Amino acid sequence: MITLRRKPKLAEVPILRRQDLTDDLLLLWIERPDGFTFKAGQYCTIGVDGVERAYSIASAPHEPALELFVERVPPPEGVLTPILWETYPGDTVSIRPRAKGLFTMDPLLPNQLFVGTVTGVVPYVSIVRDYIHNRRQGHHFYILEGASYQDELVYDRELEKVAAERPDMLTFVPTVSRPGEDRNRGWTGETGRVNALLEKYVEEFGLTPDDTLVYACGHPGMIEDVKERLRPRGFRVEEERFWKEG
Repeated sequence: MITLRRKPKLAEVPILRRQDLTDDLLLLWIERPDGFTFKAGQYCTIGVDGVERAYSIASAPHEPALELFVERVPPPEGVLTPILWETYPGDTVSIRPRAKGLFTMDPLLPNQLFVGTVTGVVPYVSIVRDYIHNRRQGHHFYILEGASYQDELVYDRELEKVAAERPDMLTFVPTVSRPGEDRNRGWTGETGRVNALLEKYVEEFGLTPDDTLVYACGHPGMIEDVKERLRPRGFRVEEERFWKEG
């Protein structure tokens, strides 16, 4: 006997808000369907006219809307993001009924080293928001975020604010890889690719494989380099790859 599986019913939800950040980056807030639950660090799958892609959720699970940080990928590689660039509050997108993903916080060790590039910071934002909301204690988050340009560090103010208010819980180091370009004029922070700075900050923070879990999220090349640098030293590295398939 052959059992046919029914395709999950998709909900249609409105876009509540849109914030354009650069020519190819934007924030979208979409309505959260009734009964939609997720863990901090997971992703949802949204679509328009049958074209679907997965996006990590920046919101924490207690927040009423789903916040997404989207990078535009031009055609022919990009299919959904060019469509999303033509949507505005009041338009609708489909969403699959269940969040997925295993890139969630493992509380096993006290130090959590988060490495990300541009939209790769999204799961970390969700995890930090959730951690604060639930008044958890006993962990320190070290977030190293890399981008080509300073205006791609979209959550820097939020993370800097948390780091200033809770230095016992969060250390945030943003870096830009093209400091000499006009778009980075006035930048006074760290420079260089985020993965190239790993050993420096692992030593500076005094992190060891016995007390630290490492997470890498974003560009596949960055993730591979993180693993090559830290796994031989005994660090466990969890990964979440963001392929440019918009």
